[in-house]
Amino acid sequence: MSDQQNQFSICFWGVRGSVACPGEDTVRYGGNTACIEMNVGGHQLIFDGGTGLRNLGQKMLAQMPIKANMFFTHSHWDHIQGFPFFVPAFIPGNRFKIHGAIAPNGSTIEQRLNDQMLHPNFPVPLQIMGATLEFCDIEVGEVVKIGDVEISNAMLNHPGEAIGYRVSYRGHSAAYISDTEHFPNRLDENVLHLARNADVMIYDCTYTDDEYHHKHSGKVGWGHSTWQEAVKVAKAAQVKQLIIFHHDPGHTDDFMDDIARQTSIAMPGSVVAKEGMVLNLIKEAAPTAIAV
Repeated sequence: MSDQQNQFSICFWGVRGSVACPGEDTVRYGGNTACIEMNVGGHQLIFDGGTGLRNLGQKMLAQMPIKANMFFTHSHWDHIQGFPFFVPAFIPGNRFKIHGAIAPNGSTIEQRLNDQMLHPNFPVPLQIMGATLEFCDIEVGEVVKIGDVEISNAMLNHPGEAIGYRVSYRGHSAAYISDTEHFPNRLDENVLHLARNADVMIYDCTYTDDEYHHKHSGKVGWGHSTWQEAVKVAKAAQVKQLIIFHHDPGHTDDFMDDIARQTSIAMPGSVVAKEGMVLNLIKEAAPTAIAV
């Protein structure tokens, strides 16, 4: 088996939610918003285009010509704002297949990415991008096959709708579940479906339970979950490793250290996502986090 065939790696380029938050208090975990790169069976997959996409694009310039698939969970700003600054998309010869579900208002992912680059929001239109961009509308519940890789999806509980993804390849799987809000009296069957027996579950843990239920500043109805709920889901779905993701911009490195400590007690082996962190699902005996 070739090295590419024996490959299932995940690299985190942006781990924050809501808004980018660079600064001295977020250096260790990172301040860029959601962007994850997976290299699976020789195929490059990109999930979400938050501000972390810019840094991924800089790395990809050494790999041209580029052929990759991009999957968007939804089009809230923190998941698309890096797209206009994704340099490989401006270079002829590169090819990107861009997948996303149709929004409740009927707009496609192409329309929404196009709209954020229209005046007065941006100086140049999407059409100036020189790479070949193929936009694909995917149905909720549809399975996209790229070689031997299968990418399934399910609806999440988020204002304006969002979908989560499960990537499966030769007996290994990773669930990417951002953004979603847990239900008060039951576990979300869609989330359980995506996460069932996965090697890793990357889950929206924007808040703590205390923040979520706070009497004066609670976040019920805001569309996000907590690390405590993530542990419940991970255990119920028999996930091998839980990855805490979509950190609130107000959570400092020290705050995230405390979440890492508490989560590791509640579910040993859990990891709080950091920018630059790499997971290798196949070549290691078990999924491990490596800071680079």
